[in-house]
Amino acid sequence: MRLADLLMAYRMRWKRRRFLFRIWRKRHEITPVQVRPDAIRPDTILCFATVRNEMARLPYFLEHYRKLGIGHFLFVDNASDDGTSAFLAVQPDASLWTTSHSYRLSRFGMDWLGWLQWQYGHGHWCLSVDADELLTYPYADSRDLCDLTRHLDQRGVTSLGAIMLELYPKGPISAIQHDPATDPIQSLNWFDPANYREKLHPVYQNLWVQGGVRDRVFFTTRPERAPTLSKVPLVRWHWRQVYVSSTHQMLPRRLNHVFDRQGGQRVTGVLLHTKFLPDIMPKSHEEMTRRQHFENSNLYTAYHEELAQGPDLWSPQSCRYEGWEQLTALGLMSKGDWV
Repeated sequence: MRLADLLMAYRMRWKRRRFLFRIWRKRHEITPVQVRPDAIRPDTILCFATVRNEMARLPYFLEHYRKLGIGHFLFVDNASDDGTSAFLAVQPDASLWTTSHSYRLSRFGMDWLGWLQWQYGHGHWCLSVDADELLTYPYADSRDLCDLTRHLDQRGVTSLGAIMLELYPKGPISAIQHDPATDPIQSLNWFDPANYREKLHPVYQNLWVQGGVRDRVFFTTRPERAPTLSKVPLVRWHWRQVYVSSTHQMLPRRLNHVFDRQGGQRVTGVLLHTKFLPDIMPKSHEEMTRRQHFENSNLYTAYHEELAQGPDLWSPQSCRYEGWEQLTALGLMSKGDWV
């Protein structure tokens, strides 16, 4: 191994330790409300999420992931005022913590979730997602997460990559009528099929993917500032592991090697992004005051101002969502060697 590689490995090892120490220091920022550790068995697949005012999505979010085989949910509620906390506290398969501390200063919730993963995730397959992300993968209509993780275990694979696919309606966001108990994809059933670009991150070695509707509509003048779409949401957890930036990057870096760029044998998934429901309009208004997301540059201020108007994101190049087979055919996810 080259000296430069050894020095980089040394730097990354100490960076990971600093993140773990930060997570340990931040543990007092979350307060337990309803914790059910006895519900977590050795083979339970866990789901971790930080939420704020997500009652428009949580009923179906829970239904979706229960069907996929999540055995227990661990939520951190960040000062919701729409009934989110009360709703989650009575779910029999969920544990709940609350906090009023800064989402931005917690590394967008990853410090809080990191402490819960440290305590409860070791040895488990752990899914870390936002409330507006619905995971799908090859054969998701007939095989659950137990089947998927068994396939990964058999191949010695400890992390699954996924591209975030941004869904939107045909017509103005402001015109959508959405029932929280129903699948949001009934309303958000269009996506951009082809405008994606990728590069390899020089430090963390993850594939950095950008594109999609937000890139097309909101970041045409500064495409390099468009949101990152590649994530590592599903991981066989070890207490020494840590997320670096949301779920885009992890340490150790080997966990980021989740995409085969040359058509290899790795299975990958897609996170169906249900951000563009009508509640995005008041949330965007609020974000311009709270300033808890991104770097709050003028570029993102303009982005939230546009979203607050409930724009029409559809274009003649948009593609209607049909299911996982379509996403595989388009090259947005891969079956790998899973047959």
